[in-house]
Amino acid sequence: MKKTVVLFVILGLFIVCGIYAKRKYYDPKQRINQARTEVKKLIDNNQLKEGDLIFQTSQSGQSKAIQFATKSKYSHCGLIYKEGQNYFVFEAVQPVKLTALDKWIARGKDGKFVIRRLKNSDLVLTPAALTKMKQIGNQFLGKNYDLTFEWSDTKIYCSELIWKVYQRATGIEIGKLQKLNDFDLTKEVVKKKMKERYGDKIPVNEIVISPEAIYESDLLETVKAN
Repeated sequence: MKKTVVLFVILGLFIVCGIYAKRKYYDPKQRINQARTEVKKLIDNNQLKEGDLIFQTSQSGQSKAIQFATKSKYSHCGLIYKEGQNYFVFEAVQPVKLTALDKWIARGKDGKFVIRRLKNSDLVLTPAALTKMKQIGNQFLGKNYDLTFEWSDTKIYCSELIWKVYQRATGIEIGKLQKLNDFDLTKEVVKKKMKERYGDKIPVNEIVISPEAIYESDLLETVKAN
């Protein structure tokens, strides 16, 4: 009898602890506070520069499809800019906008992220180059997110935004351009998303750039991975 009671008590403690941990993890205030602490560490350790690229696993409805198709854990990315004393991520969501860095980090899966930097950034990302990058990026501000990943400026997606800003401002192409048909389109989650977006007419020859292609560019080096 005593053993049974003890087992029930232990089981109850595990359940209570699990519920508490889950609530703590999903608490928005907890997440943003953790992200703010992380950003402060990045600033204190001098690990942030304008023009850095930041990657995360998005929690959007299309994230899994992107991960499977591109064989990558990362499904979203953006450009880091500084405005005054604060850091932001220039990103293509709905719509294209600047998002406070701490909020951007908190929004990703498990609050995890990776920062990658152009290897010769000190030479390339001069104040003039950064100004030009922002001027070019401003042309996309407020534009709708491109759900069909077309290679036009009418709408735009996250990795396309990064690629075009860098290429048009500096002449540097970060990541190899591909075609939609180069990705793994065999997974059911990918097939479902493709059917939802394109119906029966999938533009397999459409030029695309994925977060993975940019992430794996040998022009970049990792500054921070948490």
